[in-house]
Amino acid sequence: MKDCLVRPVSTTTDSAAIAEIYNHYIRHTVVTFEEVEITAEQMLDRINTITLASLPWLVAEVSGKVVGYAYAGKFHTRSAYRFTAETTVYLEKNASGQGIGTRLYQALLLQLKQKNFHSIIGIIALPNEASVKLHEKFDFKKIGHFSEVGNKFNQWLDVGYWQVVLNA
Repeated sequence: MKDCLVRPVSTTTDSAAIAEIYNHYIRHTVVTFEEVEITAEQMLDRINTITLASLPWLVAEVSGKVVGYAYAGKFHTRSAYRFTAETTVYLEKNASGQGIGTRLYQALLLQLKQKNFHSIIGIIALPNEASVKLHEKFDFKKIGHFSEVGNKFNQWLDVGYWQVVLNA
C-alpha cells in the first residue's frame, strides 16, 4: 500500500485510535486473551511503558487515520533477557491483506536490529493463520507450543511461540 505512512506513536494523539483497534480484537476474537475492553487512558499507560523503556511503538497511518500498530516489549524483566524482545502487531479490522502488517513489522524489526536486539519472540494465540504467515515471512520459526492455556468465549486455546535471531 503506497499511501501508508509508518511512524512513531504519538503519546498525545494516537491512544484512542489504538484502543479502538485493539478493542475490536478483545470483543470479537481469540487472538488476544484479554476479555475486558480498555480505555484510551489505559492504552496511553501501555504506550508510555514501552516508549519510556526506549522500545519502539509504531503506527501505520492511511489518509491521516491510524489503521494499525506494532511494538516491542521486554520479553522478561531479568537482565540477561535485555537483548530479547516480544513483538506485537494489530491492524484495524478492514486493513488486513494490504501489506500494512508487513510494513509495520519490517520497520519494527529494523529498529530492534539497530538497537542491538538479538532474539525476537512472537507469541501467537492459535489458530491465527494470518499472524503465523506474517511472522514466517520474516523468518520466524516456531519454537514452542502450549496446549489449552487460555479460555475465551468458552473455548480452550493454544499458544505458539515463534522466534527470529536478528544479529546472527
